[in-house]
Amino acid sequence: RAVRSAARRHPQKPIWVTGCAASLQPAEFAAMPQVRRVLPNAAKHDPAAWGASPPPPKPQAPRQARARALVQVQTGCDHRCTFCIIPYARGAARSQPIAAIVRRVRDLCAQGHKEVVLTGVDITSWGADIGEAGLGVLVRAILRQVPDLPRLRLSSLDAVELDAPFLDMVMHEPRLMPHLHLSLQAGDDMILKRMKRRHTRQDAVRFCARLRARRPSLTFGADLIAGFPTETDAQHARSLALIADCGLIWCHVFPFSPRAGTPAARMPQVAQPHIRARASALRAEAARVRQAWLAAQFGSIKSVLVEEGTRARAEDFASVRLVGAPQPAQRILRARIIGQEAGELLGEPLSQP
Repeated sequence: RAVRSAARRHPQKPIWVTGCAASLQPAEFAAMPQVRRVLPNAAKHDPAAWGASPPPPKPQAPRQARARALVQVQTGCDHRCTFCIIPYARGAARSQPIAAIVRRVRDLCAQGHKEVVLTGVDITSWGADIGEAGLGVLVRAILRQVPDLPRLRLSSLDAVELDAPFLDMVMHEPRLMPHLHLSLQAGDDMILKRMKRRHTRQDAVRFCARLRARRPSLTFGADLIAGFPTETDAQHARSLALIADCGLIWCHVFPFSPRAGTPAARMPQVAQPHIRARASALRAEAARVRQAWLAAQFGSIKSVLVEEGTRARAEDFASVRLVGAPQPAQRILRARIIGQEAGELLGEPLSQP
């Protein structure tokens, strides 16, 4: 659709196709009469690959999420989870060097951003391909070399890969936000094995309990897949129970959808009505656990980052709607939680910390 639209808007210009879809389906794009050339995703930032054609597109600057800035620290993945097409599209894990990441974070901090979120396809694998000792090294370097950055947050993590230095900072470093989003996917050991995940159900439960015991303000989120091939009602029930067992406050639930070329697409599939029902049940349980947690926050005082007007984000990732007049964006202030509404907390501004 994008190719046809481009051809209509620019009928005299040659169209090149690149990106993940081009790497996964090169023949289909090459067969389109509107397409001049298909360029593999891995080559799109290589000037030589474009020859005498227009210069290659520049890497995208980190997207700004209101007051939070996103910085990609790696791409690609060395794992082969049976449901995932990303490694085939993005290739092997490739890390950005520490100096470049620190420089980018420092620039964003100088521009007034109070929070930076490190992102990537598999950020817990950061450093292995460039001879670094793990994610803890990167986080420590950012916090030490950018002392003016108040808040550092990370996107989805694979808990089995987290190194000891990183976990130590999670438990003791106040500038590293007390919120971890985990790539758990399921709560049944057989399903995890068929997914080719590298952790067990008990690994996940122990991980959350151990860190929460050391830093009680820590909150957890997770990705969960509903209706993975061969999943039985009993296996689904164990995934359902995982939400409370791990205390998962922020859940992203994905109904299973087969991706052509992945092993999971060749496994016996669960019927679509069952997938939809299980996804709905997971979301309902996640909402129940989140609602209980929100209710327990009444009367607490949180440090919040104003994103826009009366919208703010607490350190534990809770969305906070501030009562009263709009606040300046990118301001960090303290707020007393006075209630909740529609899945977010209501906060009364007190002062800057």
